[in-house]
Order: sequence, then structure tokens, then C-alpha cells
Amino acid sequence: MQKDSKIVVTGAAGFIGSCMTGFLNRHGYENLILVDEFNRADKRQNLEDKKFSEQVDRDNFFEWLEDTQPDVDFIFHLGARTDTTEFDYAVHERLNYEYSQDIWNCCIVHHIPLVYASSAATYGAGELGYHDDHTLVEKLQPLNPYGVSKNEFDKWALRQQCVPPFWAGLKFFNVYGPNEYHKGRMASVIFHAFRQIQERGYVNLFKSHKPEFKDGEQLRDFIYVNDVTAVCLWLMENQPQSAIYNLGTGKARTFYDLAAATFKGAGKPVDIRFIDMPEDIREKYQYFTEADMNKLRNAGYTQPFFSLEEGVNDYVKNYLLTGKYY
Repeated sequence: MQKDSKIVVTGAAGFIGSCMTGFLNRHGYENLILVDEFNRADKRQNLEDKKFSEQVDRDNFFEWLEDTQPDVDFIFHLGARTDTTEFDYAVHERLNYEYSQDIWNCCIVHHIPLVYASSAATYGAGELGYHDDHTLVEKLQPLNPYGVSKNEFDKWALRQQCVPPFWAGLKFFNVYGPNEYHKGRMASVIFHAFRQIQERGYVNLFKSHKPEFKDGEQLRDFIYVNDVTAVCLWLMENQPQSAIYNLGTGKARTFYDLAAATFKGAGKPVDIRFIDMPEDIREKYQYFTEADMNKLRNAGYTQPFFSLEEGVNDYVKNYLLTGKYY
């Protein structure tokens, strides 16, 4: 991929999208077309100092594409409605399913390679494990409308006879890192833990409501956003076999470990307390996630991932403590 290649990033003002934009800039890619809703003041700083050629409103993107006929070389489709507590499926269907279909079809028409964001939420409670085997996609049972919408698109993509010249769907596990200041309740546990440490000196974690898990020992595969952007760039530059790929570290860690790492990064003594999990998410809560990363590794991605301690330390010291953006 040439450094002057024209690259589209959807969801560009959001958390992962803005980090992807900055990561592309750092690797010499500046001919970027950013797609999002750009009217939210709390997301503007995500794009400060970023280099790009054009901003296009999400709802006008396809019309803009037809009118201008730009020679787009690649699309990162990272825009989505990511609120797992939004239970109106129609919202997710429009933004996560139908809009993604439009992106896919436009990539076919214009012969554009595509990376799109799926989610580990597609795995539901993990009854079938966390393997990115295409034969399992139809059998998965997500726990919320967000996960359903992501899985429905994965299922749709795998049924298509007409496909982009290259495509990869990435099942993001628990992504954390800078530029999530605007996400409110949906920001990472590290973000909320840091805020609690600064405001009151201790961190509340959810109690376990399953006897097989002790309080604070619920496990997730936490992945630093720098690893996510690195994998996305590698896929663009190498374009291995088209497929759905997991994107986690392959190593589940406890929420207790995560909180303890946040205290360490902030230079504060560990003080962790436990509260009841909100009832609106209690029955839809994943107690364990761990990405099987063999497919991506076998495709040729060899870079090591940040450990939880390394990623949290970088995030806390270089961004949260300073208020910096990526």
C-alpha cells in the first residue's frame, strides 16, 4: 500500500476510529477520508492534530462516493452503535447491520478492500467457546441486541457470493485505551477505575452473581487499542486470506488484575471494593472471554500483544494522568 493511498475510516471521531486515524498518520498515511457524525462537541478533541483530506457525514457518505467517484484504496469500517445497554434492536439493525451491508456492497462495486469491526459480543455466554471458526457463526447466541446485530452481519457476509477483493471482519474483544473520554457508561473499566481512584481513592467492581466465580475474578480478554490498530494496519498492508478473525490477546485476565494495574499506573495504593451488578445487565453479563488467536497468527501476524500491565500502565501514565488524546 502506497503512503498516498486514499483510505476511508468510518467511525473516525469515535474511540477506535480516531486512534486508527492517528495510527495511520504515524505510519505516513495522511490521504484519509473520515466518515462519522461530526456534530458532537465531546468527540472533537479525538481528531485534533490528525491529518486527513476530507470529512464526510455518515448519512451522506454513499451519495458523496457516487458524486465524487474518488479512487479509494481501502476502507476501515469501524463505525457502529456500540451501546450494549441499548435494547431497541431497530437502532442496531440500521447502524450495525444495514449500514455495514451498504459498505460491503460499495466495496464490491468500487473494488475496495475492507476491514470491518465485528465484536466478541457475538459469542454470547461463550457456550461454544471463542473460536473464529466460520462454521460456528450461525450457531452463536449473543446476549444483547448489539451482539445480535454484529453476528447477523457476520452471518450475512459469510453467505455472500460477491465479495470485496479482500475483506476481514475483526471480532474485537475488550478494547481499552485513549480517546474514550466521550463514551460515558460504555467506556472501559480502566477508564472508570481511574476516575474512581482520582475522585475517592478506591475502585468499585461488580460482585459475582455466579458461585463458580469469586468477586472480582470475572475474566475478560482485554486488548490495548494500539494492538487493534496495529493488526488493522497489518491486514491492510498484507491482505492475507479473507475471513472473520478474533482480535484479543488470547489471554483472559481478571477485573481485579485490571483494577490493581490501574492503581499501580496511577501511583496509588490498591483499594478495591465490591458492589452489586446492575440488574439490567446481570442476566446478559459475560463472565469469561478469551480469544482463540490461532487463525490470525497462522495468517502471518507475529507481533506480540501488550500485556495487561503494559497496556494499562501506558494508558494511565501517558493519557489519563495527563488528559492527552492519541
